[in-house]
Amino acid sequence: MARPIIGIITNHHVINDEYEVQGAGIINISAVADVAEGVPMLIPADPAYIRVSDLLEHCAGFVFTGGRANVHPEEYGEEATEAHGSFDRNRDRLTLPLIRACVERGQPILGICRGFQEVNVAMGGSLYPEIRDLPGRDNHRMPPDGTLEEKFALRHDVTFREGGVFHQLMGRQAVPTNTLHGQGIKSPGPRVVVDGHAPDGTAEAMYIQDAPGFTLSVQWHPEWNAKCDPVSRPLFEAFGAACRAWMDGQTATPQLRTAS
Repeated sequence: MARPIIGIITNHHVINDEYEVQGAGIINISAVADVAEGVPMLIPADPAYIRVSDLLEHCAGFVFTGGRANVHPEEYGEEATEAHGSFDRNRDRLTLPLIRACVERGQPILGICRGFQEVNVAMGGSLYPEIRDLPGRDNHRMPPDGTLEEKFALRHDVTFREGGVFHQLMGRQAVPTNTLHGQGIKSPGPRVVVDGHAPDGTAEAMYIQDAPGFTLSVQWHPEWNAKCDPVSRPLFEAFGAACRAWMDGQTATPQLRTAS
């Protein structure tokens, strides 16, 4: 049986201050190929090169990856400030309509970090520019020093809603995760169901209510050590199963059709 083609949204980079590229981390590619059991296809995050309609036709599902550039606040009705960091308007122009189209079609999506925030914005939600500046909130940013292993180390638990989608998927109500983000959800979109929180109240897991397909998204980075991590593996396995179901003309897997 053919494996589903899974689109991985890339990020714009400049090598040596002059050579522009669109790239994705090997850990994203490995998680899609080895755990979701799909064919990874890198998607340039720029509508100048690719159309949403083409992507919907050729891919079974999409991973909306993390990235340093943030969703532009104009997308949720606010003005940009220094606190909002850097932006990639081309990625915004591609991913936000793509997310909305997938949600309505039932085509599987998995949002990760920036991708988690993109899904919320695409569905009418807003973001805080900097979580660590809020009273009572922790610093969720990547540690400035140390090896990659230390930067992606497990730093806090995420607690899921009892009996919710993530509780059922993981088989437990609290799981340890890494944390490498500055922004976070301010107001969830009208159909966004926040299904898990960090100890300080930061939204960490969500899905879209009444969507016909897989719409799970997380604020942490499950692609790190996805093959071996007991939290990451079931997430990518469920996403891969949803992509295979889509390829076979179905939508969501039954265990993810859970009411909020």
